[in-house]
Amino acid sequence: MAKREKSTLRKLIDERGIKDLDGVHALVKELTSGLIQEIMDAELEDELGYSKYDYRNKQTSNSRNGHYKKTVNSSQGEIELQVPRDREGAYEPAIVPKHEMDISAIEDKILFLYSQGTSTRDIEKAMREMYGIEVDASRVSRITDKLLPMIREWQNRPLESVYAMVMLDAIHYKVREEGAVVRKAVYICIGTDLDGRKDVLGLWVGATESAKYWLGVLTGLKNRGVEDIFIASVDGLTGFSEAIAAVYPRTDVQRCIIHQIRSSSRYVSYKDVKAFTAALKPIYKAPTEEAALAALDELEAAWVSKYPAAIKSWRTHWDELSTMFRYPEEIRRIIYTTNAIENFNRQLRKVTKTKAAFVSDDALLKQLYLVTMQVTEKWTMPLKAWGSILSQLMVLYGDRVQVPL
Repeated sequence: MAKREKSTLRKLIDERGIKDLDGVHALVKELTSGLIQEIMDAELEDELGYSKYDYRNKQTSNSRNGHYKKTVNSSQGEIELQVPRDREGAYEPAIVPKHEMDISAIEDKILFLYSQGTSTRDIEKAMREMYGIEVDASRVSRITDKLLPMIREWQNRPLESVYAMVMLDAIHYKVREEGAVVRKAVYICIGTDLDGRKDVLGLWVGATESAKYWLGVLTGLKNRGVEDIFIASVDGLTGFSEAIAAVYPRTDVQRCIIHQIRSSSRYVSYKDVKAFTAALKPIYKAPTEEAALAALDELEAAWVSKYPAAIKSWRTHWDELSTMFRYPEEIRRIIYTTNAIENFNRQLRKVTKTKAAFVSDDALLKQLYLVTMQVTEKWTMPLKAWGSILSQLMVLYGDRVQVPL
């Protein structure tokens, strides 16, 4: 859980004087009631076709007509709701039908579907088949749009002033735009703070991956309070290092070894790939840069006549590939590859793999946000051996490591 979220929870606990499980249950009940209330208000807004006080877009004779009280049973006990009314009496809540007095199963299902990033059409189908409630896709979409302000707040939340490491990568999706399906990049940044805890610093939907867009992402991190980054692990995108240097000139850049292996192997015949990649291992597993360069010389002697472009790729990018040799083994293991962010990407794909194309950038972002919240909720512990790593960082970076006493 991020520090800001912990702070929010702490504030709620202090404000309500929560001292035991009864207080916890009361808070959960209040939050559940608030969610159902928001869903009903969104339903009525969809029914009328205009938002509250937006009379310029009103195209109906019907209008809001206050609320009436209704008490229902939920998984948290009895909940009192303020059910919205319309003047013509045409609106009937789908989430809490008129004669429904027990909503525990329905609310649990909606919360579960939301947490899984389920598509609006699948939610529609589940609600109809399991509960006999007709909630069309457009209405579910309007309800999930309530997430958008939360996403904006999350995207703009203040960050730590210093991060020991960040990993930057992009994952690609197809999105409908102006009647056509286009390929979009979702830019992802995962940071490790000085407590050794990981967090997703942001998700940004943009055009196909480019150094120029990454420059905007990094500038955004700066504006949100990130003053210093010690090490950045990146893929092999052209211009990436220049973009980082423009915003964080003191940051060391490590090009991902796994990306480099894949990139150089593209120049190698399929029948030689296994032998070539085996010959690469002594380079990135070497104990020192001198030993790594000796292994690279051996690789070149054996393969340059057959695959000169593959060897040239390692020589050209050596300054960024060899950054890891400046660090002890504990730090080297973390920074030499962007596997951590690729593992995160796999969890995103697990939920989104059935989508041929998303209907909009917002639809994509809503689903990725829900998955992100579910994944990062489990990131509660610092990285393994963080105490030792922090001590090494203090030696390497001196006054830049400002750890509160």
